[in-house]
Amino acid sequence: MVRKQTFNIKSVTMLAKGTEYAIRALVYVQLQNWKEQRPGMKEIAREIEAPEAYSAKIMQTLVRHQLLESMKGRGGGFFFDSNQSEVTIYDIIHVMEGDGCFNKCGFGLKSCNNENPCPLHAEYILVRGGLLNIAKTETVASLATKILEGTAVLNRIPS
Repeated sequence: MVRKQTFNIKSVTMLAKGTEYAIRALVYVQLQNWKEQRPGMKEIAREIEAPEAYSAKIMQTLVRHQLLESMKGRGGGFFFDSNQSEVTIYDIIHVMEGDGCFNKCGFGLKSCNNENPCPLHAEYILVRGGLLNIAKTETVASLATKILEGTAVLNRIPS
């Protein structure tokens, strides 16, 4: 009897969960800033559907790396200054997890290359290249614009 092998594609992830939350958080902040509001931590965590403590650590990292600003007290919250208007998805990925997702093996092998390819190598190179292109061309503002235009959503649609 031949046993059928299965491959779980969910095990092949391009971005870490923290990076996903960071991108969603920055897009949410941008949307609120356009309304002249500065969202706080609890609001951001709720709107991006992420744990509050984890979101706080992510936001601290983003502020420390100057991808956005924060202000405490009345009228405080998170916001972008004029120098941060074109933060790219690449900038966020680079801060959150480095450049590994742009060159690591989709199978998780340490020595995967053209001479010693994993079973996904040829296809995964295309995916990684596509991700790099998206990351370098899309900005927080461009993603937020898609939400404003109604062509995309930030969080789950209520069922």
